[in-house]
Amino acid sequence: MVLKFIFDRTFSFVGLVVLIPVLIVIVILIRLKMPNGPVFFCQKRIGKDGQLFTMYKFRSMTVEHCGISISVAGEDRITPLGATLRKYKLDELPELWNVLKGNMSFVGPRPDVPGYADRLSEKDRVILKLKPGITGPASLKYRNEEELLARVQNPRVYNDEVIFPDKVRINKNYLHNWSFWLDIKIIVYTIIGKDLEEEFLK
Repeated sequence: MVLKFIFDRTFSFVGLVVLIPVLIVIVILIRLKMPNGPVFFCQKRIGKDGQLFTMYKFRSMTVEHCGISISVAGEDRITPLGATLRKYKLDELPELWNVLKGNMSFVGPRPDVPGYADRLSEKDRVILKLKPGITGPASLKYRNEEELLARVQNPRVYNDEVIFPDKVRINKNYLHNWSFWLDIKIIVYTIIGKDLEEEFLK
């Protein structure tokens, strides 16, 4: 875990410095295209050991609908610019600040909003030992989650009864099989858009 700590702090700092021009451009675009509201979307999420922290993203929705936890592709609350940011995961770049602060890691379970941790059974709460991540094995499997939810009749029910339990299972598997090189593999696969081997996700 020492390597993970060093990697997270070093590359989050480097990433923020290198991406300054990109971040500035996105800030300007949000100000121009979505002037009614803040540039950043800040929301309380569940972190390591169940502790709350504030997660930062670029705002991609209309202000009055930013607080809803389940997102579905094609929703009116997602602005055209926001849809582009979300498609290329650019809305998540501010999470590098969370990694630098130590709230998050590059790799781990995606941080849930308060309430979902309460649904974890006693044996599943082991995943709260992990820092939440920008990406992770469950994120790779459900990289097109919003499109998947758009195809079902009741997105919230499908998320709560199918996707959420499957993510918990995958994240438990990640915890029990963790290695630094697995983290590197997940980061590389995230960048190139490749899925993890099916054997790992079972």
